[in-house]
Amino acid sequence: MNKRVAVMDLGTNTFHLLIVEGSSSDFNEIVHEQIPVKLGEGGINKGVIQHSAFERGIKTMQRFNNLIINHNVEQVKAIATSALRSAANGQDFIDEVKNKTGITIQIIDGDMEAAFIYKGIKAGGCLSKQNSLIIDIGGGSVEFIICNADKLIWKQSLEIGVARLMDTFHRTDSIPPESIAALNLFLEDCLKDLFTAASGHTVRNIIGSSGVFESYAEVIELSKGNSFDLKKTKRYEFDHNELLALIEKLVLSTHQERLVIKGIIPIRIDMIVTASLLTRFVIEKLGIDKVVMSTNSLKEGVLAEMMG
Repeated sequence: MNKRVAVMDLGTNTFHLLIVEGSSSDFNEIVHEQIPVKLGEGGINKGVIQHSAFERGIKTMQRFNNLIINHNVEQVKAIATSALRSAANGQDFIDEVKNKTGITIQIIDGDMEAAFIYKGIKAGGCLSKQNSLIIDIGGGSVEFIICNADKLIWKQSLEIGVARLMDTFHRTDSIPPESIAALNLFLEDCLKDLFTAASGHTVRNIIGSSGVFESYAEVIELSKGNSFDLKKTKRYEFDHNELLALIEKLVLSTHQERLVIKGIIPIRIDMIVTASLLTRFVIEKLGIDKVVMSTNSLKEGVLAEMMG
């Protein structure tokens, strides 16, 4: 039976709204909005949502609510992740959204977030019988999932999102060598469980879940003079050397240089540096040369469950 549903993914950097109609196996996208709320700006590592970010979030939720009403949505689900679950005033935000819109926000833990991401990637058709490592790099947290088309084998969510990493390690532009070295030492320590898990399961490729991996793909294709439409691209396979060359360019770049690179949305102009360092660290540590981007992520996993 066809139904019209709305999913909101309320992330640390971006709030997403997806309204679709149809069934779990065949649906039409009616609305897809992503607003750079920057909920973690100025307070991500202090455990508080700053006033200006709080207000941006409320206004965005009111906008989403108007779209939901105008499109006669039958079922609504709003999922909050790292920024709201770790902020001291996260519940205040949830209460105000409820009062002003009637929308109930559900905060999920890292394990559930990883499980939804797996469902979303699986629904996108990127998985095979061979084991993959899904990486979802958010502003507040990063999810690592070892899996295949049949099952989720291992998952971990860490509060090392790029807004947090930038706040700690990328305070000077361009990022200095000593900050890169400090970040790599930090990653070496906090990703021990990932590398142990990966050594016990033969991981054939890395699947980057939307976000910064979409920017990598778009920058690469636009730099070749090709057109690139994310709405029509569900999957993109990187050339290993092209991806590493782009990452190196981004890591060495200044803010002004990144501003003129076509394919990077404004909210990622600065955060793409620590995201790139994290991406490169995992690729090189695991010795994997096949990296794929999927435009699916958490919201498509929630959608699959709602429409299933």
